[in-house]
Amino acid sequence: MELLNKLGIKPKNIHLYETALSHTSYANEKGTESYERLEFLGDAVLELLMSDYLYNTKHISEGEMTKVRAHYVCETALYEYSTKIGLNEYLKLGKGESESGGKYRKAIVSDIFESFLGAIYLDQGIETARSFFKENVIPYIENHEIDFFDDYKSVLQEFVQTDKRSLEYKLISETGPAHNKEFTIEVSIDGIKYGVGTAHSKKAAEQEAAKDALAKAQKG
Repeated sequence: MELLNKLGIKPKNIHLYETALSHTSYANEKGTESYERLEFLGDAVLELLMSDYLYNTKHISEGEMTKVRAHYVCETALYEYSTKIGLNEYLKLGKGESESGGKYRKAIVSDIFESFLGAIYLDQGIETARSFFKENVIPYIENHEIDFFDDYKSVLQEFVQTDKRSLEYKLISETGPAHNKEFTIEVSIDGIKYGVGTAHSKKAAEQEAAKDALAKAQKG
């Protein structure tokens, strides 16, 4: 497989990698196995590698480690890793899914990063999986590349849930004419104001407030 050559992987079981790149639509058409089971395994491998890396290299609290991990294993992050190494170009899709642009569908492309990691783990072992992780994920963390993560609300929610704290978004102002309104949202954790965001829609303002809260939490 050209992809494996490019990544410097000498497979013992090529079938694992073929399965890791087989979407359910393709598997149903061909009567083969899809990537879903490997994705389940790869998700756990990724979480272990990420947790191990953060524990051994970052002298930060449990809550902080949880927040950083959430940043770099969210769907948007996985999509970035996948497309960066071109995994989606080797996706095997059913006819309908292929015609509707499945090769660029965020949920699918993010899934195959985990399934591919699961295949590496089964075929090559944890150290090769760690090397793959080190080469394709760690640079994003070391370079503090978090701007491509657009779902700050989900990351903040996961961060707060770890300590079972309450999270509340509150509209504090609404200004401008009807065709060009500007909303300002405040987000509080356990009643304490953590972030403020302003945008031309309430949803976007909430995202900005969550982003602000995460930045402040990181400094704290």
